[in-house]
Amino acid sequence: MNVFQWLNTEAFTVFGQHVIWSDMLGNTIGLAALALGWRRSIVTWPAQLLSGLILVGAFAFAHLAGGVGKQLLVIVVALWGWYQWRRGNQQAQDGSIAVRFATWRERGVLVLGTALGTAAVGTLFSLVPALSWSPWADAYIFVGTLAAMVAQARGLVEFWFAWLLVDVVGVPLAFRSGLAFSGLVYVVYLGLVLWGLRSWWQRSRIDARATRPEPALGGAGAAL
Repeated sequence: MNVFQWLNTEAFTVFGQHVIWSDMLGNTIGLAALALGWRRSIVTWPAQLLSGLILVGAFAFAHLAGGVGKQLLVIVVALWGWYQWRRGNQQAQDGSIAVRFATWRERGVLVLGTALGTAAVGTLFSLVPALSWSPWADAYIFVGTLAAMVAQARGLVEFWFAWLLVDVVGVPLAFRSGLAFSGLVYVVYLGLVLWGLRSWWQRSRIDARATRPEPALGGAGAAL
């Protein structure tokens, strides 16, 4: 038995749900990656990379092409996000990653890109039923995850809102797909996302004050 086959064997059964090793290990590492993202630790990216590699096997086992594609995107975007954070061009004064709210233009690009991407991928999955038994939900999670990770790499608070919207569909789809551990982890994700959203929201105010230019001296005071 090779590693791939072992990862897709049953780890245990709980409440009648069969949990496979790849589902459990990949999502546990993914949960740690989300917690590291809340802490603005650069280790969040290699953790997401490893989680994606393991979960490719889990979604392939469940015959969810969108899930497999999503994890392949997670791997690519994790590498890009890791590079972005290592460049240090988004560092706050304390050396951590600076975070901020997106501009209206950035929000528009994220929303429009997510909508168009979901329409394109959902249409593909509908035309080729072998790719996914739940084409639109699968496409929504596929594209929504990409949007969330791109926003995270750019240090945008909106990344947490994107994860919330992915969770709304991800939880029921995971349980219906037989990936019980994924479903349970999505529920835990919800708590971490709300916690992370609060943390980044507060942090964005600190970073905004730190980058605000000091008022220039003028008038009578400048003439002295």
